[in-house]
Amino acid sequence: MSDFHQWEIVVNLALQGLGAWLAPVMLFFSFLGTEEWYLLVFPAIFWCMDPVLGLRMGLMLMLSVNFNTVFKILLHNPRPFWIDPSVKAYAVETSFGLPSGHAQNAASVWGLLALAVRQSWFQAACAALILLIGVSRLFLGVHFLSDVVLGWVLGGLLLVVFVRLEPAIVGWIKRQPDRRLAAVIVGVSLAMVVLVAAAGLSQRAWQMPEAWRVNALAVAPEETPDPFSIHTAFTTGGLTAGFLLGALWMERRHGGYTAGGTPANKILRYMLGLGVLLLLWFGLGKLFPRGEDLMSYGLRYARYALIGLWVSGLAPLAFRKLRLDQ
Repeated sequence: MSDFHQWEIVVNLALQGLGAWLAPVMLFFSFLGTEEWYLLVFPAIFWCMDPVLGLRMGLMLMLSVNFNTVFKILLHNPRPFWIDPSVKAYAVETSFGLPSGHAQNAASVWGLLALAVRQSWFQAACAALILLIGVSRLFLGVHFLSDVVLGWVLGGLLLVVFVRLEPAIVGWIKRQPDRRLAAVIVGVSLAMVVLVAAAGLSQRAWQMPEAWRVNALAVAPEETPDPFSIHTAFTTGGLTAGFLLGALWMERRHGGYTAGGTPANKILRYMLGLGVLLLLWFGLGKLFPRGEDLMSYGLRYARYALIGLWVSGLAPLAFRKLRLDQ
């Protein structure tokens, strides 16, 4: 164990020393940075509040997750419970730890939402949420302090770049014909996959210390560390393709989508849309294989592309046909 990690573990142990009663609270805040949480929240924003904001936040999340995976592979830093059994693992992760995906995604996504909703109380709430999500990962024993801090920094940098480039990119998109734009969207989604795969290939010679693996398996024998897995890239790549193609199709073929309507209709369309989304996510997840082979990767890409297409294109059209957008 490096001296730096030895110092950082003091932070984890100090937080855990506050008592196990905090574990449910920290697990709750950690949940606010998971895939399941975002699958619940983003459709609500897109279908019932502001589809443009929902689109921006969804794209921000996918970019953040993809870049985070690349950094994790290139930096190949351990989790605290991998190197010191005295750190209790209240949660288990099989990927590398640096930078924290929860912290990075929180800073970029909730930071974008804070900029969109220019209310001081709401921005303060987003800042508190970003802080608590990061702290929760320290308490749960799955990240070092440096993981969380770097996650916040990278998330903030991604937010700055996104906001500054967005006007020029939106202007360029408006000038492009449908087919060219669709080809660019597919190309970007595949580039996301290639970027992660290239990072993995560049680290083929690196060997994970056996002590890390032994400590990880001692905590969760059923969760074998698999830090070089690239399946996340097919998730983000598929979602990006489906989400953006659905939005393009809805906008240019069906006149776009607005999130108006009565409160009752908003509730109904959220329940209907979420029901189908969960069927695609959970049902196809059970049906499709989950291996680390080309077929499994392809089916994962297709599954998440269908989820993205449903959220931004098929569901809004269904709401219109059922008159739930009124």
